[in-house]
Amino acid sequence: MSVEAPDAVTDHKENIKRGIYILPNLITASSLFAGFYSMVSTLNGNYKTAAIWIFISAICDGLDGKVARMTGTTSKFGVEFDSLADLVAFGVTPAFLMYAWALKPFGRLGWVAAFLFLVCAALRLARFNVQVDTVESKRFVGLPTPASACMVAATVLLFYNFNWPSSYKKLAILALIYLLAFLNVSNFKYNSFKDPALIKRQPFGFLLFAVVLLIVVAAEPVVMTFSVLLLYILSGPIDYVISWPRRHRLEKAVHKRREAMNREGGAF
Repeated sequence: MSVEAPDAVTDHKENIKRGIYILPNLITASSLFAGFYSMVSTLNGNYKTAAIWIFISAICDGLDGKVARMTGTTSKFGVEFDSLADLVAFGVTPAFLMYAWALKPFGRLGWVAAFLFLVCAALRLARFNVQVDTVESKRFVGLPTPASACMVAATVLLFYNFNWPSSYKKLAILALIYLLAFLNVSNFKYNSFKDPALIKRQPFGFLLFAVVLLIVVAAEPVVMTFSVLLLYILSGPIDYVISWPRRHRLEKAVHKRREAMNREGGAF
């Protein structure tokens, strides 16, 4: 077990004593509050309201990191607080919502699915914290927890939009939860939308496409939100399948190069 140097421990304590940054941590607390209020709504049987609050939590989660970077107020405390808030808002809350709304009739299979969703969200967050300095920022490894939680919320809202009861296509809902749990801990790559090129000059056609997309989303917000999230969730496996031949060729080239280097080394 590693032990921190006395100077490092002292510096850490002094940083805490000097205080914490209010603005980004307040936004993180807002995300946590939204997740908690979603659970309260679930307990009261207001599943549609609970789903909406998950989206509010996701918006706050997207803002806290950006505000911290823009204002130069990033800190170790903020990172840890954000991770704990994410576990509640995007792990506990959607698992609780899905169990109460649709999975309870499945009995043991239902609560196991809800718990699997929760534990995979926790594992996903832990892996992200460990790999944050070693993985490229443009891509996430595994489905991000906010996306999986929003997919749960979008599913609930879709059912309410079409006035379907939660018993409608129950097996599809159960399969969705298991799929989201698997994708959270998978090695599929997902776009993080942190590429600086996205905010630079783009072709005129890109702007036209964005305007049309906004109009369609405004016309059918629930259906389009569900569709966009579904496409994003499937983008990881699809990209893996499409890029497999290229990865296979690269692996073969690396293997051949290593064999050639070993033969050259053996010649001496």
